[in-house]
Amino acid sequence: MFKNMIKEFKTFALKGNVLDMAVGIIIGANFSKIVDSLVKDVLMPPLGMLLGKVDFSDLKIPLGSAQDAATINYGVFLNTVISFIIVAFAVFLLIKGINTVRAKMEKAEEKAAAAVAPTEKVCPYCCTKIPVDATRCPHCTSELKDKK
Repeated sequence: MFKNMIKEFKTFALKGNVLDMAVGIIIGANFSKIVDSLVKDVLMPPLGMLLGKVDFSDLKIPLGSAQDAATINYGVFLNTVISFIIVAFAVFLLIKGINTVRAKMEKAEEKAAAAVAPTEKVCPYCCTKIPVDATRCPHCTSELKDKK
């Protein structure tokens, strides 16, 4: 029983599910670094210049009068919120693209299924389904004039 469970786990772990998830996590972590750099190094400096030469990562509220007092770093939080919005928008665009492709594939499959010739027809005398090539109904034995 234990050997079966280990074998099933190996099959699960080495199949696409876990490997795909691992690749997604690795790419996602690196994508997050790229977005963080985009926000901190590309977007926020010009925005800070427009708002009076403000560095958002330095924006904080001290919680005491001492030099090393704890602070509320709302500038870092603002950078993180902007990073999240960019990541969420990128994921939205990715999912929208995937859904568009999926809808086109489903539509093509539906067209292909509709184009398949029927294999059965209905006997005009007894209303039973019969093969499309039948010349006589096997149920009511009526002779069928046309093949369709």
